[in-house]
This record gives sequence, structure tokens and C-alpha cells, in this order.
Amino acid sequence: MIYGRIAPVNCVITMTKTIFITGGSRGIGEALARMVAGKYNVVFTYNSSKEKAHILQQELDSRFGGVLAVKCDVTDPDSVSSAVDAAKKRFGKIDILVNNAGVAKSGLLIDMPLDDFKQVFDVNVNGTFNVTKAVLPDMLSRGQGSIVNVSSVWGEKGASMEVAYSSSKAAVIGFTKALAKEVAPMGVLVNAVAPGAVDTDMMSVYSQQEKEELCRDSIALGRLASPDEIAKGILYLAESGYCVGSVLTISAGL
Repeated sequence: MIYGRIAPVNCVITMTKTIFITGGSRGIGEALARMVAGKYNVVFTYNSSKEKAHILQQELDSRFGGVLAVKCDVTDPDSVSSAVDAAKKRFGKIDILVNNAGVAKSGLLIDMPLDDFKQVFDVNVNGTFNVTKAVLPDMLSRGQGSIVNVSSVWGEKGASMEVAYSSSKAAVIGFTKALAKEVAPMGVLVNAVAPGAVDTDMMSVYSQQEKEELCRDSIALGRLASPDEIAKGILYLAESGYCVGSVLTISAGL
């Protein structure tokens, strides 16, 4: 906002911090964008959900200003570079990166095509690498920044019929812990959240009966997490200032 008005698209805004959220048009990413709009400049990416992303941008920008939606395929370094450049052109810098974009493929390993396995790793692991590599140099040059990667409780414990997803999210945890040690001395803090079962589109592959059984048998609180509950954990890590390589599990005992 500039004197109570929404800043024009080509205006560089630098008076506040900027958060860059991948996969921000729905689920956890959308919840986080809504939570921080008005507090930070918000850039969120989308890939296939163009209409939903633009509706969300218009809603938040009209209320708070400082919100930008950009198309980005996190598996494509050129697409990532364009999205990061658009964010910096609009807001000058990126202070907080949240690597949230992810996909899942469920099923028995013996039935899973190699292409499905590769796709999960390409988005969840290579995507995290691509976006981090594009954003990190400016953070290092300024000597400050925060990166939060969205892993999963399955990355810590594993899950039957979730080999691709579990192993990709385990890789995100390893990436987080190693990079945290690499860049913390230069002022950039890297951490991760490991959500349990969250009430998002990703759970739509399960029937209502399967979700009820999961809640009854495996989750101490007897319900799925809301996207807001995970977003609060992400924001805590992003703002903590003393978490390095931490993995915050938010799973209600799953």
C-alpha cells in the first residue's frame, strides 16, 4: 500500500518483507498467503490453477495491497527464474521462501510406473532445489533470509502405499538439514515442517470412509489438520530467528 492505495504493478515496494510461496493458490499455501497478507508483501506461485490463483490475488490485493500471483513450474529452472525475477521486480527482494509446491502418487510400489515415481521426485525434491537455488544468492548477499520447506510426517516415518511420496519428503528433510548447516553462518535460516494428514485436495484420493478410519485409528485428536494449523507452524519457523535445520512435526500423533 502507498498512502492507502494499492501500488501499481510496476512499482517496486521495499518497505516491508516479502514472502515467496510456491503452490500458493490452494491448500496450505493459500492458507499461509491469507495469513500473512497485509503483514508482508506476498508472492505466490501456481501452475495449473490459473483462475483460482487470479481470484485469490484480486481478493487479497484489493484488501491489503502487495500481493502478486505468478505462474511457475517448479520443475523448470527457466520458469522458476522468471517467477523469482517477477517477484524482485515488483518488491525488490525476497526475505522468506516457502517451498510448498508438491504432488503425491499413491499405490503399491510394484504397480507404480517409473514415470510417476520420477514426477513425484521432480516436483517435491528437484522443485525445492530449483526454487531455493534461484532465491538463495540474494539472501546470502544480504546476510539474512529464511527458508521453510514443506515435508511430511511420512518423510519421517514412511507410509504403506506412499513409497514415492514418503521417500521424496524424506529427501526434503535431508536437504533442509544439510543446507541449514551450510548457510546459517551467513545469516540464512533453513527449516522444515512435517505435516500429518491435512484437509486439502491431496486427501481427495482417499474415500470418506478411509479418512474416517485414519482419524479414528491413527490420529490422537481424531480429525485432519486444517491448512491454517500448518500455516501457523510455517510462519513460526519463518520468523523464529533461532531455528536451524529444525523439522517441526504437526501431526497430532499420526
